[in-house]
Amino acid sequence: MLDTDLSRLGNSPATPVLQAGLLFPAARSRSPRKRADAMLAALGYSTIGLFLLLTMTKRVSVLVALVLLPVLAALVGGFGDELGELVLEGLTTVAPTGIMIAFAVLYFSLMVDAGLFDPLIRGILRVVRNDPLRITVGTAVLTMCVALDGDGASTFLITVSALLPVYKRLGMSPLVLTGVVCLGAGVMNMVPWGGPTVRAMAALKLESSEVFTPVLPAMAFGIVWVLVASYLIGRRERRRLGTLDPQGHGLTEGRTEERGGDDVVDDADDEKAPQARPAAAGEGPGTLRIPATAAPAAPAWLTVFNLVLTIALVVGLILEVMPLPVLFVLGFAVAMLVNHPTWEQQQALLDKHAKSVVLVTTMIFAAGVLTGVLTGTKMIDSMAEALVSVIPDSLGGHLPVLVALTSMPLSLVFTPDAYYFGVLPVLGHTADGFGVPPAEVARAAILGQMTTGFPLSPLTASTFILVGMSGVQLGEHQRFIFRWAFATTLVMTVGALVTGAFSL
Repeated sequence: MLDTDLSRLGNSPATPVLQAGLLFPAARSRSPRKRADAMLAALGYSTIGLFLLLTMTKRVSVLVALVLLPVLAALVGGFGDELGELVLEGLTTVAPTGIMIAFAVLYFSLMVDAGLFDPLIRGILRVVRNDPLRITVGTAVLTMCVALDGDGASTFLITVSALLPVYKRLGMSPLVLTGVVCLGAGVMNMVPWGGPTVRAMAALKLESSEVFTPVLPAMAFGIVWVLVASYLIGRRERRRLGTLDPQGHGLTEGRTEERGGDDVVDDADDEKAPQARPAAAGEGPGTLRIPATAAPAAPAWLTVFNLVLTIALVVGLILEVMPLPVLFVLGFAVAMLVNHPTWEQQQALLDKHAKSVVLVTTMIFAAGVLTGVLTGTKMIDSMAEALVSVIPDSLGGHLPVLVALTSMPLSLVFTPDAYYFGVLPVLGHTADGFGVPPAEVARAAILGQMTTGFPLSPLTASTFILVGMSGVQLGEHQRFIFRWAFATTLVMTVGALVTGAFSL
């Protein structure tokens, strides 16, 4: 699924036995092989760590880091001769995702231009009465409802397309949108038809009743926390913006009258000063452009057609009647033909949104370079083995708690396949040796690994849909919401301990 992995499905082995790298043939002794695996693991962790450091501190752009860091790591590791093949395989893997995102951005941009979402925007504004707090909590509720299908890509496409115009209309920071959507989608990704839970059950040969059912109460804890967190974030955003007048034209309380939504909300600075700081949020790649002046209203029949087409597309996404790229290619072609029947109109539409499409898709293909190198060189497998090897025997009886606490941060390091098929079987076997049922380890893993952590990970395609369509930088998104997402895992861990899903 697009919400869970950018690597080749099934690439990581379901056993703890990891292959040696290309530079270290299997015929050599065990000791050189261990040294080779240790070197690959160190190289992999260094690559991921450097990527997070450079992007979160804005030393380089995400695209540059995604391409050059893995290439440098491959050269250092002695994989220069294989570099072209590794990169090409990574690009091939993400190609369907890139195609889907390109046509999805075009489709929803067309629908925004056509005014399809205007009634929804006006309805939301009436219900929430221009209150940022209500909008933020409503964002969490909407996200968790849409995310019931277990697909992060469609969740982000639907929620961002519907809510970003509202946020921009009220001058709210798009970081609040991406952050709250991240929290809601993360906790709902635990559903048994979602990628992480399916992988956990497959890796340890368990049933849904053994993995998901026992953590349902803990998931409820997480849902409540998401609502509490969205309330706190919304309250802070309301305080930042002030009270809007009934028409939503400006701020009262003596603050700046015009705000374009480019202010970045930062947890650390919230208590220091309410002043705005300029940032790129809300104007980045993939942002759905809202016209500055009102466009002529579309004919009623055209609005009805667009609505029916969009509903059919969403239903097709949920039921997976066709691959997602095919659905969006066909949907956009039909929508453009009906809404812009002439060649001149079609070219104008493509010219208008070409920049956004190019910027978003290049980010996806750049991510393919990173995952292609990490997977193809077996760095990711060596990283998994190294992680398990550092767990001391004294913690064996407490392994479920340890797995739960580390599961969310490790989403930034491991693809779901690498973790669930490479790390989890070893952890389950180790726990079994200490008398801890492997099912408890599986339950602990899904409390964070590519559930609460997937909308922050650079190793998942849908993360770039979320930040790209919202127009925020990945590093800013990670800094803003990491602590809240990690807190979701902590709350669910406490809930699992209280309800007996696993023992301390």
